Amino acid sequence: MNTSQISYKRHRFPPEIIAHAVWLYYRFPLSLRHVEEMRLERGIVVSYETIRRWEKKFGLDYARRLRRKQPSRNDIWHLDEVAITIAGKKHWLWRAVNQDGYVLDEIVQTRRNTKAAKRLLTRLLKKQGQVPKRMITDKLGSYGAARRQVMMDIEHRSHKGLNNRAENSHVPLRKRERMMQGFRSPGSLQSFVSTFSAVRNLFVPPRSKRSAFQIHLHRLNAMAQWKAAAGVIA
Repeated sequence: MNTSQISYKRHRFPPEIIAHAVWLYYRFPLSLRHVEEMRLERGIVVSYETIRRWEKKFGLDYARRLRRKQPSRNDIWHLDEVAITIAGKKHWLWRAVNQDGYVLDEIVQTRRNTKAAKRLLTRLLKKQGQVPKRMITDKLGSYGAARRQVMMDIEHRSHKGLNNRAENSHVPLRKRERMMQGFRSPGSLQSFVSTFSAVRNLFVPPRSKRSAFQIHLHRLNAMAQWKAAAGVIA
């Protein structure tokens, strides 16, 4: 987690308002204009364009400061890719989640081949620092070819029915894609998903937390972590 202090110099709004607007935008399926309207209801007059600048400037910084789940040798990696059209051209968002649905990494690429799969696996190994217990994918042959080049000894199960966890992880992004009426560039998509998934990882309770009280405590703790990452006094 990055512990350097975020600078809010030359911003006329206090950090609490900026951080809360960014949180609303990434946490819920809201447009920038919806966030503007919600802030106005609270007596805060700020334009949606200002909120857009805030999320671009601070979103990734907040995400980098959030604590990530510690990797384990018992982790199971579920890998999948989803097509996203940007300016009339098809791109592929490659995503890896663990057995709990926690997003481990995402990368936007123009190809759906072995080279692209290898790049995802290489990034995963570098970020996680260790290999998983098992890797699960759909029937795309590129995963098997990439695994043989990057981590040959890891068990690989290739079956569409086993990979629902990764496929289901695309659903929240699809909802946001419709709300935002698409993405303007691969860079904007990469930046958005990096922050969006970090926020979801923090606020969505693990499947093991099923009681209302446990979920309530989880969300209170998540909000405290978010404020700490944003440098906002709780």
